[in-house]
Amino acid sequence: MTTNGHHHTPEHPARLQWATLSPDVYKAMVRLDAASRKGLDPTLLELVKIRASQLNRCALCLDMHSKDALAAGESAERIIQLSAWEESQHFYTEKELAAIELTEAVTVLTDGFVPDEVYAKAAKQFDEAELSQLIAAITVINAWNRFGVATRQVPGHYTPGDIKH
Repeated sequence: MTTNGHHHTPEHPARLQWATLSPDVYKAMVRLDAASRKGLDPTLLELVKIRASQLNRCALCLDMHSKDALAAGESAERIIQLSAWEESQHFYTEKELAAIELTEAVTVLTDGFVPDEVYAKAAKQFDEAELSQLIAAITVINAWNRFGVATRQVPGHYTPGDIKH
């Protein structure tokens, strides 16, 4: 694979092609993903997907959503700073910060639940319908990440505008 003049060879091939082997599950995930996006700001949605993918170490989703964010006009600086958002809060709006923090809480579930203060911050920034959609979008990207990580999908082949998951 050649990207920006660099040849990329995966360290490991994909373990299996789950989307081909389980097409009904894949198609259901695509529909669920589309439904979860409704009513959410596309820029905020890409930030959420990138942050969950960072936490889950899903290289395929990081590749896809970083490229989509850049193609949609997101700055490289904000994408780079996302992994250190707590120290780089000035790059993001209060609404984005609430979404990023909620993404971490839902993704990691360290204590087995989303802390009340994290939920309250998000509830202050999003109306109930938006908050419900945001939680759905966070849940869906976590599911995609788990498919990608478990089957070791290979990053580097995605071009913005390709069929999205």
